[in-house]
Amino acid sequence: ALSSACLAGLVNNLDFGLSWGLFPLLFAASGLPVEQIGVLFALYPAVWGVGQLVTGWLSDRWGRKHLITTGMLAQSAALVVIAGADAFAAWAAATTLLGAGTAMVYPTLLAVVGDVAHPTWRGRAVGVYRVWRDAGYAVGALMGGIVADLWGLRAAVWMAAALTAAAAVVVAVRMYETHSVA
Repeated sequence: ALSSACLAGLVNNLDFGLSWGLFPLLFAASGLPVEQIGVLFALYPAVWGVGQLVTGWLSDRWGRKHLITTGMLAQSAALVVIAGADAFAAWAAATTLLGAGTAMVYPTLLAVVGDVAHPTWRGRAVGVYRVWRDAGYAVGALMGGIVADLWGLRAAVWMAAALTAAAAVVVAVRMYETHSVA
């Protein structure tokens, strides 16, 4: 469960790191005005921030594993739309879905670490998880930039979609449910 959480956290933040660097470039290259780019860039973290107030609560009632898996699949689907779309409305829907997926994943992964780590080593477990999770920002920015330089902006977003779907499969196969629901 811990290794799956670390992988999922890394990939989750890979998506965010990639979005910081590449989404504005992709939207600008498609001819969107700065105001619309700003709206699209704000939707993802806004939906994520507000949404995790609900999803953290839901993970205590529904369990962790399926919320993480569903959230990562939602992120992957959103990235597919972002990579393939060329219109503000489609990108707005996709960045909203990306934020919703991230809201399902982000607080729930930290809850998984708390569920499985004994109190005597929980601090270290959270630290190890956060190193992997936070490394995703740099990995996403670097990998996204390299792929974008080699094959284009959309290819980098497709790559992130594939990695996110693969991480969802790893969680579905390897992670056990860490929170028993009464």
